Amino acid sequence: MRLKALLLGLLCMVAGLSYAQSGRVEEKEQTVNGVNRRGQQLTVQLDPALVEKLWKNQLTEKSGKTKMKYTKGVYTLDGVVLDTISSSPMRIISTVGSDPEGSYVWWSLDMGVAYVDKAATPKEYAAAEGFMQAFARKAYKEDIFRQINQAEDVLKATKLEQERVVKQANDIQTSITKNQQRKKELEAELVKNAEDLKKLEQEVQNNIKKQEASKQQVQEMEKAVETVRAKLQQVK
Repeated sequence: MRLKALLLGLLCMVAGLSYAQSGRVEEKEQTVNGVNRRGQQLTVQLDPALVEKLWKNQLTEKSGKTKMKYTKGVYTLDGVVLDTISSSPMRIISTVGSDPEGSYVWWSLDMGVAYVDKAATPKEYAAAEGFMQAFARKAYKEDIFRQINQAEDVLKATKLEQERVVKQANDIQTSITKNQQRKKELEAELVKNAEDLKKLEQEVQNNIKKQEASKQQVQEMEKAVETVRAKLQQVK
């Protein structure tokens, strides 16, 4: 049962590798700290905790020395230059969460003179969308690596289980062989004991005969002694 459970887990992990490795990006408004903001939202079919961890690392990596603030679920970075999107310093406000459609990453990019907007700044919007798509691919790859590691752990455990079962079978066979050998030894001992018992019984019978013969000899010697004494009494 344990081996079947491990194999089932491995098959489930392998099946999970077949999902789409891209996310959906759409323009969407979010209310952050009481302010309604327009931005982009990426939706992926991944664990929210993993997505948030990777997104935080992504922002930290791309923002350089810019300090990132985190308050009540909102990440804020000021004066960040993401050269793949714009050469102008931007203010980034971002949140990570989940809804019925999956896990999502939302951000609003303030370039100072304008927000990144699909209609107003199409070039920057497309670049920001590409940034998020690249992050989605990275997140999916990270998740696949995680599943591969889990699958390898299951495989290792399965091999250990197989080795345990094989060793158990060998131990059982060794016990059977020892038992069969011991049975033969006991049977040989029983045969020998039977022969020894027969010899002892024969010796007992021989001893009884010897006792009778010895008793008879004693009686004859007693008679002989009495006869000699009688003769002695006749001499005067």
